[in-house]
Amino acid sequence: MVLDLLLIALAITLDPLPLMAFVLVVASTGGARKGLVFLLSWLACLVLVIAIVLLLTGGQPPPPRSPPSAAALGVKLAVGVALVVYGEHRRRRLAALRASGGAAPEPGAEPAPGAPSPGAAAAGADGADGASSASLTTEMDRTTGWAAAGLAVLLQPWGLVAAGATTVVEADTSHLASWFALFGFCVLATASLLAVELYVVFSPTAARAQLLALRAWMERHSEQAVVALCLLLGFWLVGKSIYQLTG
Repeated sequence: MVLDLLLIALAITLDPLPLMAFVLVVASTGGARKGLVFLLSWLACLVLVIAIVLLLTGGQPPPPRSPPSAAALGVKLAVGVALVVYGEHRRRRLAALRASGGAAPEPGAEPAPGAPSPGAAAAGADGADGASSASLTTEMDRTTGWAAAGLAVLLQPWGLVAAGATTVVEADTSHLASWFALFGFCVLATASLLAVELYVVFSPTAARAQLLALRAWMERHSEQAVVALCLLLGFWLVGKSIYQLTG
């Protein structure tokens, strides 16, 4: 259980989509306060899911090979398959986008007449990303704490949370180690957001520009990150579930 929770929490905290949105929240006016509300709402979702699972199981894992145990493993298998399918879909879409953009020029080749140089293209992309982030931050300036709380609920990676819920079924609350594992899951799943929030609180002047630059970088690499996270965790969940169902 502990290893599964660790991997799922790691995938949640490395998910670029909530982190990119959170950067906009903390970079807006009153960002530290809105970021705290976002964090509390994010944590509340995780705690609520864990509490519901523990309430259903009574804090005791179902006996091996029992119908409840098989049902939990079946749900975990379904979540794993869904992650693999989604990751493969995103990978193929990314490959198609790269193919439609044409092959990269060979090193030392002269650019076609009228074509922008690689440096100019990169500078233009960076400028566009910066303008986009600034525009979105301006929109965030008009949001309230309640909007930040709702955003945390909407951006929660519910597929990964569902995978975590099927793992929490194995928790035995009569042992202190299970409580530490559940606590660690919540902390690790929030770690990246918490790090950003602390950076904004202790270095508000430098944080805004650097976090927006980080968001621009993440925006250019988010597809690769989502594909890798979905495929790696999906294959792990599928393999582990099949092994437990057939072992």
